[in-house]
Amino acid sequence: VQLQASGGGLAQAGGSLRLSCAVSGSVFSINAMGWYRQAPGKQRELVATITSGHSTNYADSVKGRFIISRDNAKNTVYLQMNSLKPEDTAVYYCNAVLVLGDPLLSYSYWGQGTLVTVSS
Repeated sequence: VQLQASGGGLAQAGGSLRLSCAVSGSVFSINAMGWYRQAPGKQRELVATITSGHSTNYADSVKGRFIISRDNAKNTVYLQMNSLKPEDTAVYYCNAVLVLGDPLLSYSYWGQGTLVTVSS
């Protein structure tokens, strides 16, 4: 089981990027999914989360600019990032709480990280 993130890159301030993260492998179910980011010299911080029922939560710094969504049929979570700012520059990590194994237990899995760079 692994999480594969994609979609990072370079954008200008005010621009947009869309991140994707797909869960591959055999899982019983996927609970919450989310995106976190880590800027150089800073701790990893929450960006946004979404439950299996599509309830969302956002960091104050991205509210109104970023949109998290998921496609349960594809086991994929997305992060649409609009009105990007230079302070959004960071490595973005996806996270998913997966239910798997015998007995069924919940595990937190992380993707490999994708770099987002926003130029001013």
